[in-house]
Amino acid sequence: MRIGLLLLSLSLLMTGCSNKNPHYDSSKSHHREDGFANRYSGRAKKEGFWKWQWERRVADLPKPPLSPIKPIEPDLSFIQNNRTQTAATWVGHATVLLQTAGLNILTDPQWSDRASPVSFAGPTRHQKPGVPFDQLPPIDVVLISHNHYDHLDLQTVRDLMAKHPRVRFYVPLGVDTWFERNVEGTQLKGESTNVIAMDWDDKTVIQGAKGEVELQFHAVQHWSARTPWDRYETLWGGWAVLHPEFRFWFSGDLGYSKDTQDVGKRLGSVDLAAIAIGAYEPRWFMQTMHVNPAEAVKVMQEVGAKHALAVHWGTFERLTDESLDEPPRALKKVLDSMPEPRPDFRVLAHGQTWKFD
Repeated sequence: MRIGLLLLSLSLLMTGCSNKNPHYDSSKSHHREDGFANRYSGRAKKEGFWKWQWERRVADLPKPPLSPIKPIEPDLSFIQNNRTQTAATWVGHATVLLQTAGLNILTDPQWSDRASPVSFAGPTRHQKPGVPFDQLPPIDVVLISHNHYDHLDLQTVRDLMAKHPRVRFYVPLGVDTWFERNVEGTQLKGESTNVIAMDWDDKTVIQGAKGEVELQFHAVQHWSARTPWDRYETLWGGWAVLHPEFRFWFSGDLGYSKDTQDVGKRLGSVDLAAIAIGAYEPRWFMQTMHVNPAEAVKVMQEVGAKHALAVHWGTFERLTDESLDEPPRALKKVLDSMPEPRPDFRVLAHGQTWKFD
């Protein structure tokens, strides 16, 4: 019954969808007339979904966590009053509050109870957001990596647009159209523009309290869809936030590909990378779209990150087949097997802040 209702809701969401890519540029190899494709793998076929669903049901996966996932109380006084120190706070899943150059920047904000188009079905939140929404500092910038429901949440972006008047959203090509249709207050043109769409390799400069900050949008291997019928219609990718005093890279969702080598060549190095480590089982189905912890360490090395923050784990129930607490354990095993000095790839608790000198 719930599956039927979910499919009905998804079909209703189709209203207004278009198969024509308004951003199509025939000179760019990742552009298609009906959307976009990966640079190195094109459009990977997503065959086997129902096989995966049957197998996980038979095996009763995912298994419960071996130990509780414990959040910590956020340092709200620091978070709300910080204007000078660079810091990253893990809110949960792919949501990071980055404070740098006097700016408050959010990645893939998700404060809803479900990662779903409907309120009655879909992955539920296992851990509440590490920072309550109404306790956020004034948000200046939001970076959206792609349009999946665990990364682009309608109610959250509506609340940000309504309650943070100076916020600007930087989004992949095509997601700007979704904002225009769904988020009141969206301005795509003119002096009051607050939703800016970017293509791979695009860059723009914004002003922080401590000087100019450059934003870059980079190719990673993934895909996009909000219904069964709009796959690949909008772009996806990772974000760089570059300031002379601190350089940051956010992976979004990604399967391992040569794209991260390209990012490393372009950036040279970054001080901190927020890299997804979860949602990787079963490998036969997830490998093209989500890295596992071993691949996440490889991504860290290839993008030239001095430090890395583990994201995209332990927040939403039943996204994939591994237990909610498995990704940090698998990451530790990988790091423990490496020679010294080992990469500084840290796992934070929900709500925990990592401060940088």
